[in-house]
Amino acid sequence: MNLQLLAIGEVDHALIEELRAGIGPVFRVPCETLTPGLAVDFALHPERRQYHSSEILARMQQRLSPQCWRLLGVTGLDLYIPILTFVFGEAQLGGRCALVSTHRLRQEFYGLPRDPECLRERLLKEAVHELGHTLELTHCDDYDCAMSASHSVEWIDLKTSQLCQICRARIMANSGNKAR
Repeated sequence: MNLQLLAIGEVDHALIEELRAGIGPVFRVPCETLTPGLAVDFALHPERRQYHSSEILARMQQRLSPQCWRLLGVTGLDLYIPILTFVFGEAQLGGRCALVSTHRLRQEFYGLPRDPECLRERLLKEAVHELGHTLELTHCDDYDCAMSASHSVEWIDLKTSQLCQICRARIMANSGNKAR
């Protein structure tokens, strides 16, 4: 069983490869990048100039294979769900698909100089966070834990890309997955 990464729209291949190298060890599963990626014109909502993340997750379901442990979509597009202005990502709670966006993780979005290392760190943290939701984890009160809420990039910057002991124990109790 593999953790599979899928480019959603145009995404920097090097960034996905860096994420692949960083996230596999967190969950202790092999990680691979799928090709081709997924075109997302179907999820664009012109009135908001954003992409509906739930619609993308639904389409990602079609790319699941028996050897896929979890499927993580990675995009540079601005995502939203109807009840929020934006989301950094979305996941199927207890499902197999999750999605993360680099759009608002980039320093440039906030008028700051480009910082590739900051982007890589934020992307890894949010990828772990969204995959945690697929493992039935909810938001954690431990601000260091990757499962702490991500209301802004400042909150993302406070946490680590690791799961706390309580969240790891919950994963083991819920599903017996390889994450330890």
